[in-house]
Amino acid sequence: MIHRLTLLAAFLLAPLPVPAEALCARDALERDVCLPEPATRIVSLSPGATELLFSAGAGDRVVGAGAWSDYPPEAEQLPRIGDSNRLDLEAILALQPDLVVAWVDGNSRQQVKRLEQLGMTAFWLSPREFEDIPRALEHLSVLAGTSEVAELAAESFRAGIRELQDRYQNAEPIRVFYQIWDQPLMTINREELIGKAIELCGGVNVFGHLPRLVPRISTEAVLEAAPQVIVTSGREQNDRAWLADWQTYPSLPAVAAGNLFLEPPDLLARPTMRMLEGVSHLCQTLETARGRL
Repeated sequence: MIHRLTLLAAFLLAPLPVPAEALCARDALERDVCLPEPATRIVSLSPGATELLFSAGAGDRVVGAGAWSDYPPEAEQLPRIGDSNRLDLEAILALQPDLVVAWVDGNSRQQVKRLEQLGMTAFWLSPREFEDIPRALEHLSVLAGTSEVAELAAESFRAGIRELQDRYQNAEPIRVFYQIWDQPLMTINREELIGKAIELCGGVNVFGHLPRLVPRISTEAVLEAAPQVIVTSGREQNDRAWLADWQTYPSLPAVAAGNLFLEPPDLLARPTMRMLEGVSHLCQTLETARGRL
């Protein structure tokens, strides 16, 4: 198979010299990625990258996407090229992409490196701050030649975040436990983007000090931390099973106050333009929780 891939790549993806007027953008690995002209055939390797490409005005240039790319609705019709565990190299090569967009926390460096060895240009994304989201949009738009659309969307996102920061900068602190999985029990620290959303809304992440972005914890640790509000996104929309489990601990401050909340799953889990809506929703949730204490 490797021999076939190499031959196919030689015909379809022979590297071109990069002219002086090339389109260049710096990716999450601090590499300057350049194209001789705007990308017209883009393959996205993750749902978040797919969303950002559409938001950048390049949706009509996306010819393939990774599993779970379900937003916007048009993305569901795109050919699938595998998932974070295994990319379908032959399927990707057959799409003849001039740009592949990968996600640092979701895609294998080794697999993407293999795509580059086969002649493809890869651009890595890894939003860690709110500003990284509109910046990613702008970088993608440079490579796709859609800057006019992206600049408007990026500034709208920045303005929305600034407005939320101003509104909640003096909010009463409230102790928050954000659950992202049940078995094993998992949460996020203050460096993860959801952790930054909690702080923006005036919340105090009770596990924010832990060193890992997504730490495993115990039920005993949650009881000891005594959060005043418990928030989860559940496995899917309207799934309150995880919250129901905490009802068995009536002395927990969050349970005693009725502060068990389910947030819309994709709005905070994916660091895309929709995160502005997710942060706004979370801030409203914490305001409701404050009123119940």
